[in-house]
Amino acid sequence: MELSRRELLTRTGQAAAVATAASTLTIGTARAEPGERVKLTQGTNISVSRSRDGKWLAIDLVTAIWVLPSGGGEARKLTDELQDATLPSFGPGNQIAFQSYRDGNFHLYLIGLDGRGLKQLTQGRYDHREPAFSPDGKHLAFVSDRAGSYGVHVLDLATNAITQLTGVPDEAAAPQWSADGKRIIFTVGNAAVDTVTLDGKRERLVTAPAGTQLFGAAFGPGDQPSYTRMRPGQADLILGTTAITSKEDVFGFAPIWNGDGVLYTSDGKLRSRSGDAVKDIPFEATVPVRTNRRQHRTKNLTGGAVKGIASPVVSPDGTKIAFRALNALYVLSGGKATKLTDNRYFDSDPDFSPDGTKLLYTSDRDGIPQLRVRDLKTGDDKAFAPAPHAQMTPRFSPDGTKVAYLDHDGQVWIAEPAGLRQVTPTLFQPGRPTWSKDGNTVALAAVKPFSRRFREGTSQLLFVDLVGGTLTYTEPLPFRSIATRGDDGPVWSPDGRNITFVVESVAWVVPVDVQGRFLAEPRQVTREVTDSLAWSGTDSLVYLNNGRLRRSTLDGRVTTIRHDLTWRRPKAPERKVIRVGAYWDGEAHALKRNVDIVVEDGKVKEIRPQHGKADVDAGTLTAIPGLIDAHNHWHLRGRQWGARQGLTWLAYGITTVRSPGDPVYQMVETREALAAGTLVGPRFYATGEAVDGSRVYYNFMRPTLSRAQLDLELRRAHELGYDLIKTYVRLPVELQRAAVQRSRVPLSSHYLYPAANLGMDGMEHVGATNRLGYSHTVTRQGRAYQDVIALFTASGMSITPTLFQSRALYAKDKSIVTDERTRVLYPPWEYERFVADANNQGTPAGTSSLNVLRGWVEFALKVHRGGGFVITGTDAPLDSPATATHTNLRALVEFGFTPREALITATRNPARWLGLPLGAIKPGAPADIAFVEGDPLADIKAAANVKLVAVGGQVHDIPELLAPYRNQQTLAAHTAELPALPSAENKHWWHEPEWAERVCCDHS
Repeated sequence: MELSRRELLTRTGQAAAVATAASTLTIGTARAEPGERVKLTQGTNISVSRSRDGKWLAIDLVTAIWVLPSGGGEARKLTDELQDATLPSFGPGNQIAFQSYRDGNFHLYLIGLDGRGLKQLTQGRYDHREPAFSPDGKHLAFVSDRAGSYGVHVLDLATNAITQLTGVPDEAAAPQWSADGKRIIFTVGNAAVDTVTLDGKRERLVTAPAGTQLFGAAFGPGDQPSYTRMRPGQADLILGTTAITSKEDVFGFAPIWNGDGVLYTSDGKLRSRSGDAVKDIPFEATVPVRTNRRQHRTKNLTGGAVKGIASPVVSPDGTKIAFRALNALYVLSGGKATKLTDNRYFDSDPDFSPDGTKLLYTSDRDGIPQLRVRDLKTGDDKAFAPAPHAQMTPRFSPDGTKVAYLDHDGQVWIAEPAGLRQVTPTLFQPGRPTWSKDGNTVALAAVKPFSRRFREGTSQLLFVDLVGGTLTYTEPLPFRSIATRGDDGPVWSPDGRNITFVVESVAWVVPVDVQGRFLAEPRQVTREVTDSLAWSGTDSLVYLNNGRLRRSTLDGRVTTIRHDLTWRRPKAPERKVIRVGAYWDGEAHALKRNVDIVVEDGKVKEIRPQHGKADVDAGTLTAIPGLIDAHNHWHLRGRQWGARQGLTWLAYGITTVRSPGDPVYQMVETREALAAGTLVGPRFYATGEAVDGSRVYYNFMRPTLSRAQLDLELRRAHELGYDLIKTYVRLPVELQRAAVQRSRVPLSSHYLYPAANLGMDGMEHVGATNRLGYSHTVTRQGRAYQDVIALFTASGMSITPTLFQSRALYAKDKSIVTDERTRVLYPPWEYERFVADANNQGTPAGTSSLNVLRGWVEFALKVHRGGGFVITGTDAPLDSPATATHTNLRALVEFGFTPREALITATRNPARWLGLPLGAIKPGAPADIAFVEGDPLADIKAAANVKLVAVGGQVHDIPELLAPYRNQQTLAAHTAELPALPSAENKHWWHEPEWAERVCCDHS
């Protein structure tokens, strides 16, 4: 049978492989040497299965399957690190079924008790999870999203035939068999327990009481339902309606009943219970870790050719290119870049009018991002269709009479002469709109998840019919994503006949009809890293290639577009003597009093007793090292925040931020602008899009399906000078290992093991989004056990806790919420949400947050005092920029850290991770200093009482930082709002704003 190209790509997953020969590229080989072996005697969120003869137990510990005698003892490992295996189920003949993520999707496998006979049972691009052997051993029950949501399926092991028992709209989990093999019990959306017979008859057994969730259902004695009921601060094993455990952290996997006795996992242990008699089954498992983390010193950029060219567009006649760089808009023509705006505010996302005489863009100079139009001949610059919401990523319609744009909630609007009209519901981080030639359709990139149970999906083309009022999703290629939902398409050609987009880091073009329907298979047109697509006429594309502007014809002829734009770091401020009443050097256990800090060339020259005249009198203040937020995403809401963001960090004494994931060219542009002094803010160390796997969620993830494509991603990282690389949730272990081997910079992820043995340098969060749907580093009750603590302390990997639950502390103190800095510098909608969130604390939900927070901090404290490496980060703006740094520090102190220990996690430790002499006040260190009222070593809240802040010796006071936005908090609507189109009605469950929930931690 002859396969079409589209079918071939679907079956082989080699879109990137055919794109490039870069798989032989040597980016670097930073291999960590083997370190030591760590003995594990407890497990966090482990499951257990017992053999049919009762002699053996199988457990999943650090993503491998292990077996041990049923009475306990030394565990023997059956699967390797690449198998990424979990949830064992014993069958006849001591066969063990399990789920594995080896190839980038979950599939079912079998293995023998002796570790032999490994066999894969399912294949393809859908996930197959949570296998359970039938009593007769002839079938496996499992769940899969192959039918549009997670449904219960049965696999016949003799024929490989699969029968679906439940489907849409279920989100089923963890099926288990009845003793007679006639029924299967499972949970539905963590809210109910159901059974289904093999002929599809359903019965509801349990509905979760309000405020609870249900996990791990099984049939107990007398066929009663048994399951784990989770509620704030409590995880109980239930039989029928009776709790049979008390004050245990039950892990939520199916228990194994034998008469009235039950085997389950709880409190880090394998535990059996019969009546009131409880017995723990001891085990030992030994795993290797690499203890030599890579030595890395982040580079402080000093200048050079501009690489941070953001959102380029080409004029209709092809002679000009407009883009943002160095916090200003530029127009490039004939190799010369002309600056159009003045750098003070955030001006972005230009678009030429159809006749080429005007430039449309968005600017926050009036307080929030709003549309503006600039006449390129006269320089006249004025507002266009102002609105009460943010207006971002605009595009002119082909006739120039309308503008499509996004607001801060991800809704698409059309601005036309008669007014503003909403044309889509709220979308999750959609891309920039593009118009059909006839102006009747708008297209953009939008995520479409595979199921409700797991948030990841593919980034597809979403077509908005402005006449019929309908929405239509279209895959760019089967099971593929548009590379990022930012500037990687779709983009309609000027003649309306083609659409271009980026898939797996190369450009594709597809012929379409007037409504965007594909008329043929997409055709690959570039063979190098391709970002930020724009049409130049109808037969060529302009794009960014690792910091270079390039033009390629559709038949592959490539040229570089030269520009003269350069930047350099400004000269350090003049010598200053700063007089302070006290200072903390970043190490001492007490403040030192009454000194002058002498600053020269942006560094601390000396610290001396006070004498003579001071240039800056901070005699009533305490100097502390500028704080470092080691986990945030500047451009997750970068356009919404605009120039406010850098000012906010500084106003709260944060002088350095580290982003483990951002849209790459937005990141590079901001990093250069901050270093060049054209944007006011902290030092910024960052990476581009996180390297993800076959499915994505955020708009700045890179779906990566092959080693060849991974080399493209690493080439981009190398040539754009990333400070780190983050591998994300769905990247298989094999590609994670390859990234470690080929990268020159530190790497971090959401995983502890096997990352600790691969040579990864850090883990983000205590246990956030995980492809399993739960974490092996922290339980649903917020607790971690010996395995986790031992691996962190032995390996030296960093952990960035990102204490989202620290908002629970607002129940006692809202001063940081009402602080003038917060009120002035937060965008109006962000501040409204912040206040509402703070006001919700003290409720039962807030009490739950406090219980989880305690567990998280106790986890971090054990790592810290065990000699591990804890660094403070917030995941802002998913948590609140700048203010969350302080609530994180306060939470650390609330539950056991001393103020000094807490401050070290936000100064010395992240500076060490970056390999920079930051986080200290001492001769030779950069003069990054926060000047605060009070003694933060005695009261951690004093660290937020910032009155002055210095970055590289440049001193800012708070009124200066607030001035640009002090009188610009609201903007009245001046443009009429027209009735929304029918397409704006929310008919899809996944259409929600990015801020709707604490999305980092749904699956913690």
